[in-house]
Amino acid sequence: MLMPKRVKYRKQQRGRMRGKALRGAEISYGEYALQALEPGWVTARQIEAARRAVVRVMKRRGKVWIRIFPDHPYTQKPPETRMGKGKGNVEYWVAVVKPGRLMFEIGGLPEAVAVEALKQASFKFSIQTKVISRHEIAGEPSWI
Repeated sequence: MLMPKRVKYRKQQRGRMRGKALRGAEISYGEYALQALEPGWVTARQIEAARRAVVRVMKRRGKVWIRIFPDHPYTQKPPETRMGKGKGNVEYWVAVVKPGRLMFEIGGLPEAVAVEALKQASFKFSIQTKVISRHEIAGEPSWI
């Protein structure tokens, strides 16, 4: 499971997910990518499930790049606990994803296999995504 080795502060505030992704919105490594269409938190479990789905479809061909990392702690208080007494414990880690962010990239595969692999990965996420290719309109972001 993906998680940071160490962090400066154990707990963080939730923050806001306004705007579009400024970084990580262009295909850098592979030929096909899975792009987020809406903001959300993607858990480490979802990333791992998507990675496994992609690898299963690829059958040991090609290469996968995971472009997001869960570095934001998600805290939760135990059930049936009264209010107060501080912030809850860190339960799991999430990656903050904004619209336009590329989550996975794939290279070295035929188009049909790559698109199917990314489609299977998209079923594992709780946000809407779409498959894009490097060969689409160059220079224009595809989420606009």
